Amino acid sequence: MVLETIWFFLWGLLWAIFFITDGFDFGVGTLYPFLGKNDEDKRIMINSIGPLWDGNEVWLITAGGVTFAAFPILYAVMFSSLYSALMLILFALILRGVSFEFRGQIDNPRWRKIWDICIFVGSIAPALLFGVAFANIYQGIPIDVDGVYHGTLFTLLNPYGLLGGLLYLTFFMLHGAIWLAIKTNGDLQQRAIGTADKLWPAVLILAVLFLVYSKFATSLYINYFAHPVLFLVIVITVLALVGIKIFLTKKTFFKAWLASAITIVGATFFGIIGLYPNMFPSNINPDFNITAHNASSSPLTLKIMLTVVVIFIPIVIGYQIWAYNLFKGKVTTEELEYYHRKAFYVQQAGYR
Repeated sequence: MVLETIWFFLWGLLWAIFFITDGFDFGVGTLYPFLGKNDEDKRIMINSIGPLWDGNEVWLITAGGVTFAAFPILYAVMFSSLYSALMLILFALILRGVSFEFRGQIDNPRWRKIWDICIFVGSIAPALLFGVAFANIYQGIPIDVDGVYHGTLFTLLNPYGLLGGLLYLTFFMLHGAIWLAIKTNGDLQQRAIGTADKLWPAVLILAVLFLVYSKFATSLYINYFAHPVLFLVIVITVLALVGIKIFLTKKTFFKAWLASAITIVGATFFGIIGLYPNMFPSNINPDFNITAHNASSSPLTLKIMLTVVVIFIPIVIGYQIWAYNLFKGKVTTEELEYYHRKAFYVQQAGYR
């Protein structure tokens, strides 16, 4: 029971870390065609996340791996029920990664425009679909006693699911705009700051609507009313959201980004705490719910995995802190020119 509970919240934490780290990548990619007024702006935006985005996706692989190893029944039912949505996310992530690499390979405006579109699509689609998927999990999925899904992709596109998708999309866009405010200078930075200021009220309105709608569309509040101290999670999340606005006003952008990260963690754990012990509730019959207790691996497996996590997760976190610190500086035009000349000389050497 204790091991299953520990792994339930570790599972939620891994998803929250993924949303923090890859979330600003999704945000930058979604804002890409709107803030990138010229090729230089777009190159700066790509370079602001270029050294980090693939490392950030390690947390997605980790969350998926933990789902498979710690909760194999959940993994089987989740990836069959949400197969269409998850495959769309996978294709979008592949498209985005390829776009970053291919965009600068040919010096042709039409070529770059094609990959610019792919960067946008490959960023906005996962941001929206992850929110839709998790909102539907909070609401309940139409699965029967055998875990068979009774619905289609369009079943997931219900009002509550779409509201969750829009909420996470705006979260990530705000997170990405603040990241650009940290990493850029000049007009691009000012546009990023202005965009963050405009997105903040939208996030606030959507967050309030989602909290209210959750009372009627889900059973998330049962745990909160049973243990009122848990409302502190919502309070902290709201305070962090307000903190974003305060820090943006003060032009302390790194603090605003940290407040945004806390907001995303709090929003994720609002649902995770409300779900417990359910992991994949059925809206057909509560008896069909997949929980942390009936979906988990053996106690020995959970113990071995916990040992591995205690050893290796701090190493991964340490590596990412080192990487973020290494690339903490702003992306400048001079830096773009340096790498452009370097790529040119490497290409010429290859021809010889």
